[in-house]
Amino acid sequence: METVTHDACLKAPEVKSGEPVLAEAFDDFRRTFETFKEGNDKKLDELERKGAADVVTVEKVERISKALDEQKRAMDQYVLRGRRPPLGLEGPRSAVNLEHKAAFDAYVRGGNEDGLRAIERKSLAVGSDGGYVVPEETEREIGRRLASVSPIRGISGIRQVSGNVYKKPFAITGAATGWVGETAARPETAAPTLAELAFPAMELYAMPAATATLLDDAAVNIDEWLAEEVETAFATQEGTAFVTGDGTNKPKGFLSYDKVAQASWAWEDIGYIVTGVSAGFAEDDPADGLIDLVYTLKSGYRQNATFVMNRKTQAAVRKLKDADGNYVWQPATIAGGTASLMNFPIAESEDMPDIAANSYSIAFGDFRRGYLVVDRVGIRVLRDPYSAKPYVLFYTTKRVGGGVQDFDAIKLLKFGTT
Repeated sequence: METVTHDACLKAPEVKSGEPVLAEAFDDFRRTFETFKEGNDKKLDELERKGAADVVTVEKVERISKALDEQKRAMDQYVLRGRRPPLGLEGPRSAVNLEHKAAFDAYVRGGNEDGLRAIERKSLAVGSDGGYVVPEETEREIGRRLASVSPIRGISGIRQVSGNVYKKPFAITGAATGWVGETAARPETAAPTLAELAFPAMELYAMPAATATLLDDAAVNIDEWLAEEVETAFATQEGTAFVTGDGTNKPKGFLSYDKVAQASWAWEDIGYIVTGVSAGFAEDDPADGLIDLVYTLKSGYRQNATFVMNRKTQAAVRKLKDADGNYVWQPATIAGGTASLMNFPIAESEDMPDIAANSYSIAFGDFRRGYLVVDRVGIRVLRDPYSAKPYVLFYTTKRVGGGVQDFDAIKLLKFGTT
């Protein structure tokens, strides 16, 4: 039985501090990918010569592919931690910000509301939904963390609003135009027909709990603790809604819009092309479906486009080659970078469906122009020391909306025949 080379590279790297550790883990990842290519090339050669691949070869390729996923996941966690600067170490800190931070700290630790009441009375910012607005730098840090861990937010357009709904007009028909001679009369042109897209901001909440000991510990940065606690809860809910949300009490995901074959595409629909095979890529030149998807997108969108898929789909794409025998998937060129597919970056979203019959498992587009995330300014916290004694709950809410703003900027690959 053949042994797998580079066995030491097949373990996921430990997430530690220090750039040399990340660089070493990244080198291991690159070596593992080279081993994966060797094994997959052998499997493809056996398929071509014998009509079937050796079981040992198949198991080897699958084992290395899983190791690549684990290594990538561990490096992603490390990079994410490295991108989190301590709160309060950047940006101007005015007297108002310091006052707000001190008042918020007193409220979270001991329930003293006097300082926050005075601040919100001055700014006329008292809300009807209870709780108090977190300091500006805390809100900024939560937003930065969400952009790092929420894949769709990280590539989408973002708009901050002070109201509950963001409305965006768009032209259904443009103004009439025409050619005329130098001295010919200029007939009056028709006015453009406008319509409106509305993006309501829905309430998203998290409820982290703290012990009295943690709140009494002066060494604990309460702002940073709160940001860490709500980060995962907010990011998980957002990520799902931006992909598959139905628009009821949550953002509308881009997979929830009507989907039509690209040949029949119209505004307010998401266009798709098919692989020609149910639940898979075409057997002959399977990468051609990805090439067709890329060129389905207009050139103005293509230059800033990103592939979106989950990790399992990416593992399948990793095995594909182009007509010249080159792998279409390539690992990141630098530590902390992004893998690419046909030279376009890949955003991993576990909310994208696995490859199955008639699934829309791969999206491609300029999401910064195509999908809009709407954040209402202000994250509020309500302290609750009664509901879960001896713990103190912090009911934290933010309002966020989302939806497609340019239906021509996102295209899908359907794993089916029609």
